[in-house]
Amino acid sequence: MKDRLVTLIGGGGFVGRYVAQDLLKAGARVRIAQRDPKSAFYLKTQGGLGQTQFAAVDVTKPESIARAVHGSDAVVNLVGILSGDFHRVQTEGAGNVAKAAAATGVAALVHVSAIGADTESPSAYGRSKGEGEAAVRAAFPTATILRPSIVFGREDQFVNRFAGMISAVPVVPVLRAKAKFQPVYVGDVAKAVTQALAEPERFGSTTYELGGPDVLTMGALIRWIAEAIGRDPTIIELPDVAGAALSNLGFLPGAPITRDQWKMLQSDNVVTGANGLDIFGIAATPLDSVAPGWLVRYRREGRFGPLGQAA
Repeated sequence: MKDRLVTLIGGGGFVGRYVAQDLLKAGARVRIAQRDPKSAFYLKTQGGLGQTQFAAVDVTKPESIARAVHGSDAVVNLVGILSGDFHRVQTEGAGNVAKAAAATGVAALVHVSAIGADTESPSAYGRSKGEGEAAVRAAFPTATILRPSIVFGREDQFVNRFAGMISAVPVVPVLRAKAKFQPVYVGDVAKAVTQALAEPERFGSTTYELGGPDVLTMGALIRWIAEAIGRDPTIIELPDVAGAALSNLGFLPGAPITRDQWKMLQSDNVVTGANGLDIFGIAATPLDSVAPGWLVRYRREGRFGPLGQAA
């Protein structure tokens, strides 16, 4: 990867920052492209002088993508949303990136999708991810597509969201408590991206699902987080009829779940075949080996109480 220019579309986001750091360590030059490049300037300190570049891009505007990827050796699309116009961003946007990459003649394209991507998915999110993958394949057949399960890490919006809720209330309702997840560490996903870019002839033209070493139900995950932050709330596993009713209120500000998210929860978010991390030769990082280090801030005693010292 040394001296190759890799453009990260959405590179300043949660997963993007780890991909950027991994590529910079490998000696690549990295161009962070996103709607507001200034918000990613914190990555300047991660590389050497001139190793990091920045560009403005909007995946719904093909001309901006063409400018952003110009001169690149490889491109990574990390753009994804949890609400809004899924089709415009995750289907059309993914296709726009792949077309621009093909037109530029880059050697490798990595598209980061998600487990559950399916053109027949009942959820708009899942359908848009599946259609986005199809658009990528049509424009850039040798692309590597990565489908991670729920991604966890210090800055995530999944484990941290539940930790914040558990630390704030005495009673925690759990929707779809039996739904299964296979949380994958963000650093492992970043390594997979770097591997795919380094050896496109080996890893290209294929879709890989990425999962961590542990499969957890939603209920088990909530209980693990509570124990990790030294809390003992009353945990109530809600029946599906209650979850469905709550999802119908998803259009209201502050609603716990949207109707589309409820549809997504009807399917387990786990690797269905070979784990891509194994194929890439990456040892999967367990949640309990890294999360306590940042979850300490949700403990009642904070970092300096007995539990904080034990961590």
